Amino acid sequence: MKQDIPFIPVLAALIENPKGEFLIARRRSDLSDGGKWEFPGGKLRYSETPEECLRREIKEELGLDIIVRNPFQIINQSYPEKSILLIGYLCNHKGGELRLKDHDQINWINPDFLMDYALSEPDKPIASKLAEIYHRP
Repeated sequence: MKQDIPFIPVLAALIENPKGEFLIARRRSDLSDGGKWEFPGGKLRYSETPEECLRREIKEELGLDIIVRNPFQIINQSYPEKSILLIGYLCNHKGGELRLKDHDQINWINPDFLMDYALSEPDKPIASKLAEIYHRP
């Protein structure tokens, strides 16, 4: 009989700056998926709205303040030991003092070049869709 695996709702902030670039962050090597680039975010807590979660996580992890706009894409990524439902929200950078906690590097990237980075698996379809929608000839 197949055993149930944990189902984890995770939110990703697709933070856009005034130049139309999106923020990606590289996970520290000592963390799971270390060395991979991702759209920052985190796990949704019980009784927390997605907007509250993203504002909290981005403030805790990066020291940044964001405006959460709207959902962009939902990805269901299954692993042998867990299943992640990743919901990417379009956000705007509002301010704050950048500091790195779970990441060792960040970059603001034109959407056309997001797929040039070693992204974590669930972030790849989001990056691809951003490039398609925000493509600048």
